[in-house]
Amino acid sequence: MGFILAAAGSAVGLGNIWGFPTQVASNGGAAFLFIYLLCAFAIGFPVMVAEITMGRKTGRNPVGAFKVLGNNKLVYSAIGMWGLICGVMILAFYTVIAGWTVSYVFEEVFFYLGMTDWASWISNTGNGPINAVFATVFMGATISIILGGVSDGIERATKFMMPLLLIILVVMIGYVVLQPGAGVGLEVYLFPDFSKVTPDLVLSAMGQAFFSLSLGMGALITYGSYLSKKENIPEAAAYVTLMDAFIAFLAGLLVIPTMYMAQAQGVPIFDDSGNLLASAALIFQVLPELFHEMGGLLGLIFGGTFFFLLSIAALTSTISLLEVPVSYAIDEHGLKRKSAATYIGGGVLAISLIISFDTSLIDHFVFIFNEIGLPLGGFLICLFLGYYWKTDNALAEMQEGYPTVMTSFFARVWPVFVKVIAPLAILYNLLSGLGII
Repeated sequence: MGFILAAAGSAVGLGNIWGFPTQVASNGGAAFLFIYLLCAFAIGFPVMVAEITMGRKTGRNPVGAFKVLGNNKLVYSAIGMWGLICGVMILAFYTVIAGWTVSYVFEEVFFYLGMTDWASWISNTGNGPINAVFATVFMGATISIILGGVSDGIERATKFMMPLLLIILVVMIGYVVLQPGAGVGLEVYLFPDFSKVTPDLVLSAMGQAFFSLSLGMGALITYGSYLSKKENIPEAAAYVTLMDAFIAFLAGLLVIPTMYMAQAQGVPIFDDSGNLLASAALIFQVLPELFHEMGGLLGLIFGGTFFFLLSIAALTSTISLLEVPVSYAIDEHGLKRKSAATYIGGGVLAISLIISFDTSLIDHFVFIFNEIGLPLGGFLICLFLGYYWKTDNALAEMQEGYPTVMTSFFARVWPVFVKVIAPLAILYNLLSGLGII
């Protein structure tokens, strides 16, 4: 359970609570939801099983795992290093955005107290010093959990935060769906319009599934290295995928009705061209305006709780993003956990501080390390496991916790997905993102 919650915490983040609902609302509602779930299980799940298996087989970080399984060949170690670099750079900009979620908790408090100037000041995402302060606070929280180690730090934190996240989501959904305008959002979300299904929608769903499951950066290789030999890897991966998809579904059930609830109260959610506002604008402009319209203690509770929810989701992800390079430093360079977490966390924070004063860098980082880096990492993992280490060796490793795996249906279909379906789908997504096809 500790592994599943930690790995699900790695997967569950702002991509689920923020990115997924706005993607759904912009891309045909339930039609996008259906294709997203299909991509999560047809492409994300097989790659997740691959990463966890490599981690458990070697007991190492991504670089170490490729080094061991690739017989110390530099070209294979480079795959693990690329994933590690992507994770570090994603963590750098993610920390800044995570800081915004904390600053908006204070924004709601200041607005409630009538300190509107303070509310505007602390929630100004273009304010470099404020960004830097909250990024530092968030990185400090992340480092403090990593210092506790796997059992006392990561597992203990996620065993508390993941149930809390679910409780907050369910309670807020219970309130929102009963409000005026929410019914329109529920209809958009739950009733598919397949006429809106296009190749771009499929690519968006695939990219969202890949990012939300934290694939391609080595996080699940690292977590797999801590997994007991007695555990059933496909079963654990299925639980993680299900939990990630379930929380994404709940987030949509909260955010999309809330958007239309805002519209019913006169808050615009579409631009002049009739397109839904960008996700950042929706989360950091439209929804706060709704909470302000609600007013009083109700607006404070609802707004403060919503941004606290985002903060928890962000923290479960920053923990796993930092654990990957920390694990690398411990395994490959013999550093103590305290030194590794402090030095690497401090180094990532230095990059975050640069981004804090020039947030336009976030778009460049997202394109290079998220939209390109993660699919590339996942594609290379599929090729490495499928054609170099071989799926038979991976299945033999799974057999330790799943004695009947060799005669199972899973053993017949998983190799096909890892060797053919997943890499082709990921490659198509990657080349489309680059504008090559």
